Amino acid sequence: MAEERRKRATEAFYGRRHGKTLRPKQGAALEVFLATALIDLQRDPPADLGSLFADPVETVRLEIGFGGGEHLFSEVARHPQTGFIGVEPFVNGMAKMASAIVDAGGLPGNLRVYNDDATVLLDWLPEGGLSGIDLLYPDPWPKKRHWKRRFVSPVNLDRFARVLRPGGLFRFASDIDTYVDWTLQHCRAHPAFEWRAGSAEDWRTPYGGWPGTRYEAKAVREGRTPAYLTFRRITMEEMARQ
Repeated sequence: MAEERRKRATEAFYGRRHGKTLRPKQGAALEVFLATALIDLQRDPPADLGSLFADPVETVRLEIGFGGGEHLFSEVARHPQTGFIGVEPFVNGMAKMASAIVDAGGLPGNLRVYNDDATVLLDWLPEGGLSGIDLLYPDPWPKKRHWKRRFVSPVNLDRFARVLRPGGLFRFASDIDTYVDWTLQHCRAHPAFEWRAGSAEDWRTPYGGWPGTRYEAKAVREGRTPAYLTFRRITMEEMARQ
């Protein structure tokens, strides 16, 4: 029964798990990648998330739904002192990341991944263990009857608030205006988050070091304007003053 509930939760936030059949080389790269990088949630979570990584890290960030890994791969290289956990249930996206890792010469010591429901990982992580969470171009579930499947929700924001340390950042990017508005409304209604924007340029400008993604390129080609939102996990003292 618990497994059935977990599967239903997974299906609520994303669609298919598989795309085109992997080529033998892709399949081999994926197998090696997961054997070394996959986090085992059957084990108890470490009190110090840094112990998950082969290299010493000072902070740990999470990217949910990294797609083909363009942004995650770039951030891993740009911030060697930060540990990154990437979540991607879509097999072909994980395989693309695995191939990029092989081409780059091997698994970076500051990268781990998880290939299933991000909510399960969030519930496994220790309280206050993350310095940042990125949710970039998630499935928008554009039809109103599907909005309940959007990852941003009061329940998942509670999860974010639990695992983010005070001052940690939740970053959200999308080209779907209804999802941008949805996220703004939900985050501004949540007592643990503060929107960091002083002007319109703050949400129109990509994050520092932004490499661009294929989803973003498609949005721009089709005339949609991306938005880049940043929310800060406020402290208990700040929450008490609200």
